[in-house]
Amino acid sequence: MNEMINSMQSTPLHHREGQGGGAPIPVEFDDIRPYSPEELPAVYEELIADEAFRSVMGKVMPGIPFDMIAMKMRQCKTNLEFQKAFCYPFLHDLVNKCSAGMSMDCTAIQGDSFPHTFITNHRDIVLDSALLSVLLVDNGQNTVEIAIGDNLLIFPWIKKLVRINKSFIVQRALTMRQMLESSARMSRYMHFAINEKNENIWIAQREGRAKDSDDRTQDSVLKMMAMGGEGSIVERLKGLNITPAAISYEYDPCDYLKAKEYQQKRDNPEFKKSREDDLLNMQTGIFGRKGHIHFQLTPCINEKLDALDPAMPKTEIFTAISAMIDEQIHANYRFYPGNYVAYDWLMGEGKFADKYTAEEKNVFEKYIEGQLAKIDLPNKDEEFLREKMLTMYANPVKNYLKATLVD
Repeated sequence: MNEMINSMQSTPLHHREGQGGGAPIPVEFDDIRPYSPEELPAVYEELIADEAFRSVMGKVMPGIPFDMIAMKMRQCKTNLEFQKAFCYPFLHDLVNKCSAGMSMDCTAIQGDSFPHTFITNHRDIVLDSALLSVLLVDNGQNTVEIAIGDNLLIFPWIKKLVRINKSFIVQRALTMRQMLESSARMSRYMHFAINEKNENIWIAQREGRAKDSDDRTQDSVLKMMAMGGEGSIVERLKGLNITPAAISYEYDPCDYLKAKEYQQKRDNPEFKKSREDDLLNMQTGIFGRKGHIHFQLTPCINEKLDALDPAMPKTEIFTAISAMIDEQIHANYRFYPGNYVAYDWLMGEGKFADKYTAEEKNVFEKYIEGQLAKIDLPNKDEEFLREKMLTMYANPVKNYLKATLVD
């Protein structure tokens, strides 16, 4: 981190200039898009003056005077420069401290000359997209613009920081009419980002994380993406260069929190997470133990979209494309001993006994019991909670078997 430091307006009525002097950005996107470079200086000063932001940076970068952090921020002229100066070294440092290593196979897109909309399974609130950007930079490619729900923007400084970090806002808690208008605007923005700004995009395959790791693309996500662009549904989706990617964490630091939420919802169907719960999930996901991490990029689905029957009823198109994306994700997980142990433990069999040693089985069983011990519920149902946690680690194996037709 010390090396990082040592190496250390008016709005037009109709448009803003794009990144790097590119296409003008329509003002309809002003409330949701990442900040443009000319907006950064003013936003930096707002953050620098924010006591909450100063306090967080003191914890994230201990021992570094805030004046040095502020000076380095002011030197960053573009969003990408900010990411490389702050986010990139922080995340690499985090991976070194909180994981057993990180890897990515991006051979499927190496010859592509176009930006991608990476659609992935969703494990961690913050890190799925952040680590993808780090790995893309390590492979000589551009970072991603990130779709992020406004329910996670708990404090004003978080909203400002994520928009500096190339995030665009998914608006939640709207009326049906507002949701349709918001979805259409976001779709138009995604098409603009891909085709005019030449930016990569990351979006989760579903709203929120799949808490049981049964990763399924929601048709509603694809319907939103097809609201923008031109032509048929297939032509609109082709315009986004959808590229599925499978994310595999050896351990999910939030597994016990997800299991706890399952019991809370079972016992009280009206239960809803609080803002404090969201913050705890974010903090635990970022700083918790993750083991090995792997990203497997798969080919852009445009050729597969071309192969769809043009006479297919409109109602079936999105379901078919969702299944297409799911198959590419399910077939490309990376598995660790715990996944196989969880499958055999849950199923009561030894199908994958050759995939782990007795020691690896013992390590994972102790891990599960340790995570269960963290759950603080007055009417704690250990059998239920254990089953939920095992399911989280076993479901990717189940889906892989189905996707690859392995008995």
